[in-house]
Amino acid sequence: MAVLVLGGAGYIGSHTVDRLVEKGDDVVVVDSLVTGHRAAVNSKAKFYQGDIADKPFMRKVFAENPAVDAVIHFAAFSLVAESMKKPLKYFDNNTAGMISLLEVMNEAGVKRIVFSSTAATYGIPETMPIKESDPQKPINPYGESKLAMEKIMHWTDLAHGIKFVALRYFNVAGAKPDGSIGEDHHPETHLLPIVLQVAAGTREKLQIFGDDYNTPDGTNVRDYVHPFDLADAHILAVQYLREGNKSDAFNLGSSTGFSNMEMLKAAREVTGKEIPTVMAPRRGGDPDTLIAASDKAREVLGWKPAFDDIHKIIETAWKWHRTHPNGYADR
Repeated sequence: MAVLVLGGAGYIGSHTVDRLVEKGDDVVVVDSLVTGHRAAVNSKAKFYQGDIADKPFMRKVFAENPAVDAVIHFAAFSLVAESMKKPLKYFDNNTAGMISLLEVMNEAGVKRIVFSSTAATYGIPETMPIKESDPQKPINPYGESKLAMEKIMHWTDLAHGIKFVALRYFNVAGAKPDGSIGEDHHPETHLLPIVLQVAAGTREKLQIFGDDYNTPDGTNVRDYVHPFDLADAHILAVQYLREGNKSDAFNLGSSTGFSNMEMLKAAREVTGKEIPTVMAPRRGGDPDTLIAASDKAREVLGWKPAFDDIHKIIETAWKWHRTHPNGYADR
């Protein structure tokens, strides 16, 4: 048996590949390197550069790796603000890409897929924390594209028996504790790496987008999860499907929310840096608060997050940023 990781050169994908290799699994990686980094991929994994929407290319990957019995899918665009400006880009890459992938998987007889979904499928939640059974009403094209992907997998399961697990997670933060792999996006839009770039002196100041949200301090509240904890959940989901269980969806989160200002305060404590900050207007498509109820993943998958303290999460990210001020360009 082997696992095919799509988008395995990206932030969460590379951490998942690393964990799989560490466990002794055979791993095949496909990444277009449009946003991923070849240097992030564990050298023990077999690597292919290409687009998952390219059916001849994907047929070749499956044909050359007949041991693959499960797919983990991270290969999607994921910037909310960009999706508001370029919705067709997201439906083309994310949603249409899923259709092409499932068609080739069905041809190859690979019947298991673990999908990197998102809390953005819920839109503005009606209750908090968010449960898997809550309404899914996206407020941005990114979330809509991911919800469409979930629905496509559902109908494909009914028609062709391709079983899936959709993992809906929230904000990801942190890096491999030894500092060897971490978060490196261009442009960077995520809060914590921007905070730490300011702390490291590679960015002048932090912009916090909006201080008039319906939260205790007026700034967005989010649930932060370490990429290794997410990686472990994906690996547990593969095992869940290999054991013959039904398709399902799970939230992944710490069940604790931190506002942007609280994250800034914790980062100042960890780094000992001032971190100059200015307020900026809201970004379109951002809900006030997103916090996950992840009881189901803990009970059904046996998921036990190891990084349950925000200061520990920030410490791992700070080590990456200190040792790689220019990201993977330093390797």
